[in-house]
Amino acid sequence: MKTILESLRVLLVLTVLTGFAYPLVVTGVARIAFRDAATGSIVKQGTSEVGSALLAQKTESPKYFWPRPSGGDFATVASGASNKGPTSADLVKSIAERREKFGKDAPDELLTASGSGLDPHLSPAAAKHQAPRVATERKIPIGKVTALIDQLTEGPQLGFLGEPRVNVLSLNLALDAMK
Repeated sequence: MKTILESLRVLLVLTVLTGFAYPLVVTGVARIAFRDAATGSIVKQGTSEVGSALLAQKTESPKYFWPRPSGGDFATVASGASNKGPTSADLVKSIAERREKFGKDAPDELLTASGSGLDPHLSPAAAKHQAPRVATERKIPIGKVTALIDQLTEGPQLGFLGEPRVNVLSLNLALDAMK
């Protein structure tokens, strides 16, 4: 009986520590140190929430830049890669459909899904590949669109991690703000 009571006490203490105290401390530290990311990096336009800077959104209007394809159709719950290999007929078919959509000289990142399926960024080259379509649809000079891409291009994180990138949501919101 003594062993059972000790086990229940240990269970209760560990449940409080790992189930309540630890998550509250980690959440508190995150909200202080990384306030924007801890609350979802929500992007607002006026008083309306229009998306997250950390998650891609499905966009098919030709007047907007399109993000990388998503293996999970941009659903956050089922995010992840498709796990289709190079010999998969489904993958070959998907890439052929995307090549039809983006053109035969499209960068690979526009033809293949990102690992998470929710990548919010494009390379400047992938954004510039879409610039003619966006400029034509919006009836603005392509030079303005490419200048906007250059203006919104972020460098590698900490100056050396990763590649230059453009946030698709930020780019689309900046386009909407152009007069």
